[in-house]
Amino acid sequence: MAAKAGTGGSSTKSGQVLLTLAAGQFLMALDSSVMNVSIATVADDIGTTVTGIQGAITAYTLVMAMFMIPGGKIGALIGRKRAFMIGCAVYGCGSLTTALSPNLTVLLIGWAFLEGIGAALILPAIVALVAGNFAVERRPAAYGLVAAAGAVAIAVGPLIGGVATTYFSWRWVFAGEVVLVLGILVLARRVADAPTGERHRLDLVGAVLSALGLGVFVYGVLRSDEWGWFRPKPDAPSWLGVSLVVWLMLAGMLLIWLFLRWEARVVERREEPLVDPALLRNKQLTGGLTMFFFQYLVQMGVFFVVPLYLSVALGLSALKTGVRILPLSLTLLAAAILIPRFLPDVSPRRVVRLGILALFAGAVVLMAALDADAGAEVVTVPLLLIGLGMGALASQLGAVTVSAVPDEQSAEVGGIQNAVTNLGASIGTALAGSILIAALTTSFLTSVEQNEAIPASVKSSATVELESGVPFLSDAQLQDALDEAGTSEEVTQAALDANEEARLDGLRAALAILAFSALLAMFFTQRIPTSQPR
Repeated sequence: MAAKAGTGGSSTKSGQVLLTLAAGQFLMALDSSVMNVSIATVADDIGTTVTGIQGAITAYTLVMAMFMIPGGKIGALIGRKRAFMIGCAVYGCGSLTTALSPNLTVLLIGWAFLEGIGAALILPAIVALVAGNFAVERRPAAYGLVAAAGAVAIAVGPLIGGVATTYFSWRWVFAGEVVLVLGILVLARRVADAPTGERHRLDLVGAVLSALGLGVFVYGVLRSDEWGWFRPKPDAPSWLGVSLVVWLMLAGMLLIWLFLRWEARVVERREEPLVDPALLRNKQLTGGLTMFFFQYLVQMGVFFVVPLYLSVALGLSALKTGVRILPLSLTLLAAAILIPRFLPDVSPRRVVRLGILALFAGAVVLMAALDADAGAEVVTVPLLLIGLGMGALASQLGAVTVSAVPDEQSAEVGGIQNAVTNLGASIGTALAGSILIAALTTSFLTSVEQNEAIPASVKSSATVELESGVPFLSDAQLQDALDEAGTSEEVTQAALDANEEARLDGLRAALAILAFSALLAMFFTQRIPTSQPR
């Protein structure tokens, strides 16, 4: 078997294989956070708007979501190692195109399309290649390190982007990605492939249905902040008085249902499906996928909320914000590495439950610590707890999902797993953002309405103009806007006080929904096995 073949060499070779796959995971995750602190700079450099750059980030997420499941199947057909290396080559071309892009169109081709396609080939292949290169008992540690590399990339992404933008250029980030891709391709020669078995044709109808279903659903989620989840915001598209987000999500679910029906029909005809529907009846696999969904929902929600607090509410620079998030990486790596090493026979279900409790505790502690007089230090202990929880989950979930099926299906599982994590990340970010803005708006307008120093005409105007949501502004940004509007000193101070309190209310509300999501995940842990795969 491939797993045995992959473990027959020296520990040095195993270390190089793990380094290669972890570097690939790091690279894929880095793009989701590295440019968030540099959006305005990128927009100015290529002559577009902030909305245009945000659209490119959205498009990258969409392309990954649409092609993740077909990407996993392609790996099963042409070989996981070949899919990994082709994906790296495509991704490297995308990074180079982005680094040299003179305008938004070229940036979209490089960043959104080429990098998205590359990621859809790489991520499922990584899951399968870990299974093909490590014996069953070593997989929890290997999957834990690979998953931890991705989470660390998200945590340090703002720091890397901030350093590059401040001292060099945002283009150097993507140039650096090209160099990293070349290094991965050199190291990948030592990675053992897994046998692909009998060759089949790709289910094109299933590929189209899965891509459209996931793409439409994720697009709806990503537009929720601008259009509203159910009630349409002013000037947002709607149908029958309901936000288009609802209709897009419903259409996506319908397409996914049609996809599953089509796959069942393909199996009945004894042909090769894109995804065998029987996989979704596997209790252990669906349990692991559910935990992956909740982990990424909470994880990306935290990575949305904490930088907002540090950079906007406290006014820290991109560099200082990145440094304050780093403690999360320490406990994350410690848990991902040490749990499999020192507790190789521990119950996966117990570790997963403790990990979820750590996520919950971190969110609650941070929610309680937020205060008008609090400084940046209040995030340290909560982030240590959240990192501990993420590391605990990372040390178990990869092995749980892959060990639920034969190794020959590991690439397909990789495609489904990464589609689920992509979905969880999109919903987590959108949900945290929506709850934050809703609570912020309610709190701000209530404070304005109850403040007798603010004239009735200003109150009425604020209620109408801020109906679609109060933006998350720093005191300096609000002060500049009020000065430009020519408001009195008394009204300005009242608005600043209201904004300060409303920001905290919004952040607490977002953390509360993330804590609730973590607790909700606890109800699905029964599907996680109580013994390690052997």
